[in-house]
Amino acid sequence: MTYTRKKVTKAFFKKLQEEFSNEEMVELAAVIALENFRSKFNPVFGIESNGFCVVPKVIEAASKATNAFG
Repeated sequence: MTYTRKKVTKAFFKKLQEEFSNEEMVELAAVIALENFRSKFNPVFGIESNGFCVVPKVIEAASKATNAFG
């Protein structure tokens, strides 16, 4: 859902319906949309994880992204 121009196919949606209720799918989509929003919004203002997500690859990627903007 966070990739540009990606669509949920009917086959994938059917698989989701086998695992989740309609209410759960709405909640899942809302959480994914919120995280997508935050992933785009937070870097604009330099908002970081404050150490909540100490994963080496994430730290490395964040450092590269920060350095790219100077």
